[in-house]
Amino acid sequence: MYAAEAEYLAAGGPGSASFAPLAPFFAPDVVLYQADSLPYGGVWRGHEGLEQFFRAMSRTWDTFDMEDQKVLATTSPLVVLTQVRARARTTGRELHFPILQAITVEDGHITEVRPFYFDTAAIVDACSPA
Repeated sequence: MYAAEAEYLAAGGPGSASFAPLAPFFAPDVVLYQADSLPYGGVWRGHEGLEQFFRAMSRTWDTFDMEDQKVLATTSPLVVLTQVRARARTTGRELHFPILQAITVEDGHITEVRPFYFDTAAIVDACSPA
């Protein structure tokens, strides 16, 4: 799934690339929970919601590279620790931070994703013009 996500974003992401390569990984009623304080915070539902989420992410980040991933739990919910290097689109500021994700899988499809950021305030600061 992460490789398909990287390919989707590299191909231009929302509005430019097709969501079709990502769709098979997610249940039609998937729910993504993002911390409300983030620029792309909120609850995103279904494939259309994920596409809207990726649009919001693309408005926020110029780059968002998942450099290192470790699967810490292999039964649902999966637990994945990811090291991210990102550059905010509006400020050009760069961050390096971890995200821990709890990913629920049912019948081979992701039904729920709950990412936990190490420091949401640092992300908000990096993405906010001075």
